[in-house]
Amino acid sequence: MGKFLTRERFGHPQVIAAALLLAFLGQCSWLLVRGTQPLDIDSAQLFRVEEGLRQLRGGAVAGTPSDERLEAATQPPPEIERNNGYDPSHSPLWYLIAAAGLSRWSGAMRMNSLSYWGWLARLPYIAFGLLLGASLWYVARRLYGNAGGYVALTLYCFSPAVLRAATLWGAPPDIGAAWGTFGAIFTAIAVAHTLYAPREVILWNWRRILLLGLSLALAVGCEFSLVILLPLTLVFMLYVAHTRRMAALTIWAAATILGALLLYAAYAFRTTVLWQGLHHAQFLQVKWQAFAMRDAYRQVLAQLAQGGPSLLLMLPVSLIIFLSWPRARYFGNTTPLLVALLCLILGLAEPHSGAGLFLLSIPFLFVFVAGIMADLLETPQRSVVLACIWAVLSANAVANLVQLARVG
Repeated sequence: MGKFLTRERFGHPQVIAAALLLAFLGQCSWLLVRGTQPLDIDSAQLFRVEEGLRQLRGGAVAGTPSDERLEAATQPPPEIERNNGYDPSHSPLWYLIAAAGLSRWSGAMRMNSLSYWGWLARLPYIAFGLLLGASLWYVARRLYGNAGGYVALTLYCFSPAVLRAATLWGAPPDIGAAWGTFGAIFTAIAVAHTLYAPREVILWNWRRILLLGLSLALAVGCEFSLVILLPLTLVFMLYVAHTRRMAALTIWAAATILGALLLYAAYAFRTTVLWQGLHHAQFLQVKWQAFAMRDAYRQVLAQLAQGGPSLLLMLPVSLIIFLSWPRARYFGNTTPLLVALLCLILGLAEPHSGAGLFLLSIPFLFVFVAGIMADLLETPQRSVVLACIWAVLSANAVANLVQLARVG
């Protein structure tokens, strides 16, 4: 225990990160109490919870056809009814997460009383928000040092888009997919880097294999379109570990198999239901004509604006610096930018899940901006850069708190 509780693991930087995450939790709690009511749960959320609780009670697999739906308080969304009763975009895991906060009462609570438990139904997403913030801090600090970690986490903790997603305040339940995507990308890169260590890498990496498999299952299970993470993580691993590609491929295959087993478990280990669910799934619903629509690009700007005023200000500056300063164009900065751009492109091409895919890009943009700011802090103009960063982040936090004070 003494080796675990060391100054390196729990020192001054970790205390500051914990304080920022507590501020994030406080904002979520305020938004939950002032911005919602126990009865404030829409039909889509109620349907998710009903489906998840039904499966937890041993009923039909969530997101698949069931006679029990006829007795439910709400009816399936149109896209499910048009798809023979199967959810075309989400696995049962998406529904089980929605019901996780109410699982303790799954046997005793009547379906028509779920609307009184709107706050409990949001608790899993707040947990995902905290976990994503902790992961973002860990990644940014490992890549760019303490300064980069502080910038990334501060941007995250005072982002309106993230706060809304974590509390389901007028936002879809995509924060779980965001954490899974973020974890899949950076865990894959971390695993690839460890392959240069002189050890037996396959068994030694079993923790990261578990984390990578969990991340892939969470991302794809919450949004079938994120199946694109499978080839993307493999490309990153093969690129980073270009001298150990067979080992990288073996680890990636093991994590993918683990992720598939976790999704199989979400389907209650019912092979026929799993096969039918995948048969009716719509993995990539790309609408190429969206790229010719001017309103689609306005939507991108609107979604980015939800990331916070500081992101709108710091992102263009970071892009200009990245393109004009060769020192800033290295793998640690390029990777989050490329993944964010991919999420934005997919958000444009897939109107049905565009808002969720836009959310996925925001944590990667925070990491990218943090990397550029950390690079600028290493220049002779450090004091000026530090003052500007403090001013922007402080103003963003104050503006966000003022907006929260007006809620309710």
